[in-house]
Amino acid sequence: MPSVLFIFTNAAATLTGSATGYYLPEAAHPYYVLAPHATIDFASPSGGDIPLDPSSAKNFAEDPECIKWLADDTVKAKFASAKKLSEEDVKAYDAIFYPGGHGPAIDLPTNEDNIAFATKARQFSPDGFYATGKIVSAVCHGSAALVNVKDAAGKPIYAGKRATGFSDEEEKIINMVDAVPFLLETRMKDIGAKYEKAPEAWGSHVVVDGTLITGQNPASASAIGKAILEALSK
Repeated sequence: MPSVLFIFTNAAATLTGSATGYYLPEAAHPYYVLAPHATIDFASPSGGDIPLDPSSAKNFAEDPECIKWLADDTVKAKFASAKKLSEEDVKAYDAIFYPGGHGPAIDLPTNEDNIAFATKARQFSPDGFYATGKIVSAVCHGSAALVNVKDAAGKPIYAGKRATGFSDEEEKIINMVDAVPFLLETRMKDIGAKYEKAPEAWGSHVVVDGTLITGQNPASASAIGKAILEALSK
C-alpha cells in the first residue's frame, strides 16, 4: 500500500491577526479519497500543534466528510502523533500533500525544515535512474508551501510547470489580501509557473504536471485526492 504524508501548518493567525490554520475540507476531502488505498501520516514543522481554521469548521459544519473527520478517532490519533518534519524521512513516503488554509501561506514558505523536506521529495529518485522525484501535491494556499522549493538543478519547482493555487481574484473577494505575505497566483507566476485557474472564482480546478499535482481552492479538494490516488496507482 502506498504511503502519503499530509504536511500541515502550525500558524494560528494571519498577518492581520485573524484566526487561521488548516482549512477543514482541504484535509478531510482528500483524506477520505486516499485513506482506503494508502497509509497516511501527519506532520508539521513543529509536530502535533496543528491549528484548525475556525471559519472552515463553521462554513462546512454540515459537510458529511468534515463532520466525519472531526469525530474520527483515527484522525485524532494521527494529529496526536504528528511528527516534526525534521524527524520524518522522505524516503518513507510515495507522496506528500499540503492541505490549504491561510496558515500554510504564513509559516511554510520560509520554514527551513519544510523547504528541505519538499526539496528532497522532488529530488529523490525511487530507482536511481531519473530525477522526477516523488509526488508533491498541494491544494489552495497549500501551494504556497512550495514557492521556495528548488529542483535538482536549483530552479524553483514551479518554473516551467503547469500549476495552480488560490487565485488573486479569490483572495480579493474574501478581503484577505493584507492577511498573507504575498498573493499566491502572482508569486507563482513570478517564479515561472504556468499558472492555471478555473474559468470562474471558486470553481474546481486541479493541475497535474508530471509528479507535481496542485488544486486551486476548497472546491478542488476531492478532485486533488482523486488525482493523487491516480498518480499513486501508476
